[in-house]
Amino acid sequence: MRKLKITELKRLTAEEYRASDKTPLVVVLDHVRSLNNVGSVFRAADAFRLETVYLCGITATPPNAEIHKTALGAEDTVEWRYFKDTLDAVGELKRLGYLVFALEQVEGSISLETLTLDKSKKYAVVIGHEVKGVRQEVVDICDMCVEIPQSGTKHSLNVSVAAGVVLWDFFRKLKY
Repeated sequence: MRKLKITELKRLTAEEYRASDKTPLVVVLDHVRSLNNVGSVFRAADAFRLETVYLCGITATPPNAEIHKTALGAEDTVEWRYFKDTLDAVGELKRLGYLVFALEQVEGSISLETLTLDKSKKYAVVIGHEVKGVRQEVVDICDMCVEIPQSGTKHSLNVSVAAGVVLWDFFRKLKY
């Protein structure tokens, strides 16, 4: 096996990316404090061609050198919006016809491996604070909750790892 050169990967230019069809998926960051996590979410959003990243509350916004360090420029290609209050962001998404999921362990949550998505619908996933998760008041207004099945001694993943897992799963279910 030979490793591919960067020129062989047929990457989109920033202009081509902005003009391309997007996955009908928005990721909402609810008070995510780590700039590295924010940058990593931008990079995953770029990889899976998400529509938008909503940054809420204490979540930092571009331009920011620490976000750029992990986003590697994805913060310049992926559309993003800032909301002071995550409730406003979720409310807007619902008004626009999105089904909004919180990534959270709650009574009645749906395990990611059993989640079925309708390709004719639009979705949003709310991902929460590194320690506190998605705030209860936000969970309360979401349409449903999804969780990543885990079988180790820990029952949580790093925000950027969890985002990557969930965004990939939504992407593959909506695009393939």
